[in-house]
Amino acid sequence: MRLFSKKILLPLLVGSLLLTGCSSNKIQEQKKTVYAMDTIMDLTAYTDNSDVLNDAEKKINEIDKELRRGSQESEIYAVNNNEETKLTDETAYIVETALNIGKKTSGAFDITIAPVMDLWGFYNQNFYVPTDDEIKNALKNVDYSKVSIKDNVISKPKETQVDLGGIAKGYTSDTIIKLLKDEGVTSAIISLGGNVQTLGTKPDGNLWKVAIQDPFDQNKYVGGVKVSDKAVITSGGYQRYFVKDGVTYEHIVDPKTGKPATSGLSSVTIVTDKGIEGDGLSTALFVMGLDKATEYWRENQDFQAVLITTDGKIYVTDGLKDSYFSDRDYSIIEK
Repeated sequence: MRLFSKKILLPLLVGSLLLTGCSSNKIQEQKKTVYAMDTIMDLTAYTDNSDVLNDAEKKINEIDKELRRGSQESEIYAVNNNEETKLTDETAYIVETALNIGKKTSGAFDITIAPVMDLWGFYNQNFYVPTDDEIKNALKNVDYSKVSIKDNVISKPKETQVDLGGIAKGYTSDTIIKLLKDEGVTSAIISLGGNVQTLGTKPDGNLWKVAIQDPFDQNKYVGGVKVSDKAVITSGGYQRYFVKDGVTYEHIVDPKTGKPATSGLSSVTIVTDKGIEGDGLSTALFVMGLDKATEYWRENQDFQAVLITTDGKIYVTDGLKDSYFSDRDYSIIEK
């Protein structure tokens, strides 16, 4: 059995590290690399505050600690060992947002998928191909609608396990961008694994260029988007998978079948104002497949998307037609 875990910084940043165009000699490029949430995070800010990225690192580690399912000190550990748990405002917001995405996507994104992910070994890397009966049994406890929250108190059946890993990095990028903004930073870009989020424009006033990984060749890009004040978040089965007896099993699991999603998509990139929503939607649309994802976008046009199919076709939603760039053929999904 072979494990492939491509924790590449996806999308990659193109031409983002510029020192020119700053309005003051005191403004300098500040950089920091952090390892948290099982991925490498690159933080870049243009500021005269040399401590601001240290504050960002501290906040990232705080969030990681509270949301880590396997840590007995985390809020999520308490949630999973009780039927009712009082949450902090921060964690309550994440849960509420995740449940809302689950409802809007008819369960294509589900924070109770943990038993199935455990069964396949995607969490602890003890990979295993379960039988249909084992999957059926695990799915008995997968249903986001069994989880409710009111006045920061989360309620759920004892057997239901909550995991916020599918949305945590998106929330974290939102939080770090807000922290930087509150500290007076007006130009920054952060990459948390496959989650990129920008603050303002580049120091020279140009838009940030965020490249999108080719899901079939990690050394190439299919294109990219020019953005400011946006989150650009990619989900793809190629990012983590294992091979057993010549069959590839990808880590994005369909909550309805309990098996790796076979939706006909290889990659989904979401461009949106909020990282937390982009994180959940990138997974949900991947599970949906091209047709349902397109329908969902037409009904909820508060985000844009780049969808890449398993046969290499690229589809870009109408709102990105002026900001998407590529030397490859692609189709525009119209409203």
